[in-house]
Amino acid sequence: MKNSFGNNSPVLNLYKKNSLKSKIDTQLLYGDNFKVIKKSPNWKKIIIKKDGYKGFIKSKKFPFPIKANFKVFVLKANLYDQPNTKKKIGKYLSFNSRLKVTEKKGKFGKFENYWIKLSDIKKVSHKNKNVFKDIEFFKNTKYLWGGKSFKGIDCSALVQVFLNYNNKFFPRDSIDQEKFLKKKVKFKNLRKNDIIFWKGHVAVALSSKKIIHAYGPMKKVVIMDTKKAINRIERTANLKVTSIRRL
Repeated sequence: MKNSFGNNSPVLNLYKKNSLKSKIDTQLLYGDNFKVIKKSPNWKKIIIKKDGYKGFIKSKKFPFPIKANFKVFVLKANLYDQPNTKKKIGKYLSFNSRLKVTEKKGKFGKFENYWIKLSDIKKVSHKNKNVFKDIEFFKNTKYLWGGKSFKGIDCSALVQVFLNYNNKFFPRDSIDQEKFLKKKVKFKNLRKNDIIFWKGHVAVALSSKKIIHAYGPMKKVVIMDTKKAINRIERTANLKVTSIRRL
């Protein structure tokens, strides 16, 4: 497709405006494909294929769209320059990064000029019956507005990344996520994997009594008692739950 490319950086910031002083709206993980809408000497305005999100990235040479055959299913996968664990290079791929493995040797797979443990990746077609099965991977990960990786993540990305991992479309922002999910449930019927929304915030139920969310005031991904979290958010941010939705 004309003007279509793939991200070959471990994490790539997408800015609201074509300035490094602009806020980061979201991030592209390795293997996220995109289309360039507009070019300037230092910036490209793009649309991300996965979720239709638009914004600006710094200009550089990108490859053609990456036709991934594997995806990362651990929080943080080490990369190596040789197929052995003694050759770490200080680079990592985050959960749900997509890559095209072209060679396998022992316990390693090769993509581009890097090697990755086969135990850290699954075929792109792999799905978990429980879409949030591994969401606790991100427990204690730093809260970062616009973040989508082990380096930092925000509340709506924490939800989106797991739906995307399971090859399901899901919007990026909580306001759109709430609209996208049509099935409403009452608090008394809350169960595992239900999604709780506030204005500008979202959390996933681990059970009827516990939730996990990337919580700005605590600056990290945390597991909290559901009722206590709802009361705290109402008390400190004057926000009430707007709805509870079921996948």
